[in-house]
Amino acid sequence: MNRRNFIGNLALGGGMLGSSSLVAFGSSSYLVPQVAKKVQVGSEALTADLVIAGGGLGGCAAAFAALRNGLTVILTEETDWVGGQITQQGVPPDEHQWIETHGAPQLYRDFRKQVREYYRRLYPLTKFAGMKEFLNPGDGSVSRLCHEPRVALAVLQDMMAPYLSSRQLVLMLEHKATGAHMNGKKVKALQVRNLRSGKVYSLEAPYFVDATELGDLLPMTNTVYVTGSESKSQTRELHAADKADPTNNQAFTVCFAMDYVPGENHVIQKPREYDFWKNHTPPLNPPWSGKILDLSYSNPRDLSPKALGFHPEGLPTGDSLNLWLYRRIINKTNFVEGHYPGDITIVNWPQNDYMLGNIVDVDEATFDHHVEKGKQLSLSLLYWLQTEAPRPDGGLGWQGLRLRGDVMGTEDGLAKYPYVREARRINALFTVLEEHVGAENRKMVMKGEGPVKAPDFFDSVGVGYYHIDLHPSSGGDNYIDFGSLPFQIPLGALIPQETENLLPANKNIGTTHITNGCYRLHPVEWSIGEAVGMLGAFCLATGERPLAVRENRSKLADFQQFIRTQGIETHWPG
Repeated sequence: MNRRNFIGNLALGGGMLGSSSLVAFGSSSYLVPQVAKKVQVGSEALTADLVIAGGGLGGCAAAFAALRNGLTVILTEETDWVGGQITQQGVPPDEHQWIETHGAPQLYRDFRKQVREYYRRLYPLTKFAGMKEFLNPGDGSVSRLCHEPRVALAVLQDMMAPYLSSRQLVLMLEHKATGAHMNGKKVKALQVRNLRSGKVYSLEAPYFVDATELGDLLPMTNTVYVTGSESKSQTRELHAADKADPTNNQAFTVCFAMDYVPGENHVIQKPREYDFWKNHTPPLNPPWSGKILDLSYSNPRDLSPKALGFHPEGLPTGDSLNLWLYRRIINKTNFVEGHYPGDITIVNWPQNDYMLGNIVDVDEATFDHHVEKGKQLSLSLLYWLQTEAPRPDGGLGWQGLRLRGDVMGTEDGLAKYPYVREARRINALFTVLEEHVGAENRKMVMKGEGPVKAPDFFDSVGVGYYHIDLHPSSGGDNYIDFGSLPFQIPLGALIPQETENLLPANKNIGTTHITNGCYRLHPVEWSIGEAVGMLGAFCLATGERPLAVRENRSKLADFQQFIRTQGIETHWPG
């Protein structure tokens, strides 16, 4: 078997397996084995305590949580990079304003610290930049930590290394789930296919985690799920549609990285679909502001036309947001002079959101068709910026813009996988509604009874925050963007109503089309994954099923205390 495709050469620093570890659940204690167990590897079958499909942030976090509590783990990933949206999809972290001190698991904040230390240790930072406690390598305005995808990958690899070395963790890169073997309501085994050799393996475990980007395991395991947008009559949500549409999902984006080298010509070959995209106006209601390849878009808050700016040398663009600075991952002034010829930025903008087709719950050919068109849109945007975008001096185009496929780890220059904002969602024991987390809807429900805040869920296993941010959709909706409240992650949203041993750890939890808009971001996905990984460990140690943990208040209290002892916040302060 090809070692690169099977047991990836990756690594995890947060691993906390000592010679022995006593983990307490309430009044009871459980001993983690002194010698770490090994994944059982056969020629066609592998066996572990936990099988995780999908190596994004949720999948990685679930693995770390399970591993530090003595479980053996098999982690599969469709691409050759772990990290999901922060690496293979090329999206700098979207986070809330309190992220440096609270509002996410300790391990997530440790990961962020290690990203900064990676730059301090290996990059030629200026003295001033190196002394910044909260170093932001790109100084992008979207995040307090805009950095290269490869650096996030390297940190995740370091965090996995001890477990891979001991074979407590087996990482199967470039493997895709293709089917499942069921025994009633329980998953017995997952079939995965090596995308290079075509060989199929059977993965067996007591518990399985679906951390795929689109909720791929849900139909395979007969887990009941929903897709698309619900109606007001179904959810009572203030911003829900009048009519449900299971094919109406948020746009995806094929991101790319570029830098700017003044005086050089890096114009790409004219994309095959450039003429189409140049003249395309998104078919949305309410209408988009104009052509998609233009420096304007619909203001997400009120849908009025809004001008955007662009200048690849970071010069002022009036009152308009300079898109170059928005997701900039390298600010050359943070590094010694001459190390970079120019800044590097990530293009994940309104202009390359792909809205013309749905990729959720479709066949492989339909998925590939829309992703290819999404790639053509992104390449067309780059070509337009290079040749036709208006410059402040009255000229057109910036020929020095250079596609940086090396930053994304690809030959075509684009991200390895589309940035997915929406997936299949389980029919959960509890579904988070807008009335729980939307500021306006919550105010209506509370009717003036005390300060407006999100409810305290009795089964909280994490916290998060982001405004409710729905991008234009395949069903023709323009932006749906409005204020939310700092919220909790209820355990009930992580447990399917029927399937007994499958847990979600990505955008496939018990939310609606609306509330997915604030539960889909980087630290929340990590929080979900870490809670799920620890739930697997708790259930295997106690013999309880996930449903029983939630229903038995004593067991639930034990579980919540257990996760809090390992750095997971279950409540917001104050």
